[in-house]
Amino acid sequence: MPVPDRAGAGGHRGTATKSGVNVHCFRNEIDLGAMSDHGKTAISTKEAPAAIGPYSQAVRVGDMLFASGQVALDPATGQLVAGGITEQTTRVLENIKAVLAKAGLDLSHVVKTTVFLKTMGDFAAMNEVYAKYLAPEGVVAPARSTVAVAGLPKDALVEIEVIAKETSGA
Repeated sequence: MPVPDRAGAGGHRGTATKSGVNVHCFRNEIDLGAMSDHGKTAISTKEAPAAIGPYSQAVRVGDMLFASGQVALDPATGQLVAGGITEQTTRVLENIKAVLAKAGLDLSHVVKTTVFLKTMGDFAAMNEVYAKYLAPEGVVAPARSTVAVAGLPKDALVEIEVIAKETSGA
């Protein structure tokens, strides 16, 4: 049964009665003006897999870069790389490096990561590769969260997202 709009002055609320039961709903309205860029700049490179949905590879806001999660897709083929967690983690971090580079940054600018693993049994092997890229000798490692998940896009074993901060003028 259609729900008539009885919103009045400020509202999105409509009410209908069906079999004596009041049904309340909110109209789904999107104010595109309120979603304006707010100083956001999309970052995109062909050196990393293209976004496969309505999202950006990364978004810069001021001196911060928020990068979407990367899985081990080869940017040239769009296919998951062959091999196990070591190969996949390497590809993921190379994809992240490419996105950062497009923004004029590198891995030393990363301040926070979130690692999603298909199984925690892969933690040690992932961590070994991760350390080479993000925590080499003498570098302050970024803050990190690591969680096991039920599944990842393309049935990947690992996905990593990063937040990076541009260095203040040197």
